[in-house]
Amino acid sequence: MAKFRKVALIEARQWHAHGDHPAVQPVPLYHHEHAGRPDLGWVPTLEGGHVVTPGDWIAGPGPKGEFWPIKPDVFAVTYEPAE
Repeated sequence: MAKFRKVALIEARQWHAHGDHPAVQPVPLYHHEHAGRPDLGWVPTLEGGHVVTPGDWIAGPGPKGEFWPIKPDVFAVTYEPAE
């Protein structure tokens, strides 16, 4: 199988609480098991929304104006600071 390396430069900010990032919204009421929890957030993505927890990274905007959450352990092994 061929191997590929990510080459895109992204902008990202770590999320800890509501108000930290404009893309994070309250969890929608239809997401019953997580709705109403102030410690969780919701990021609409191109594939549908994702629940975010404190410490998750929010990346974007992407080429279509989208944002996407990245778990801290995945972020740590996938991205490094750039100048």
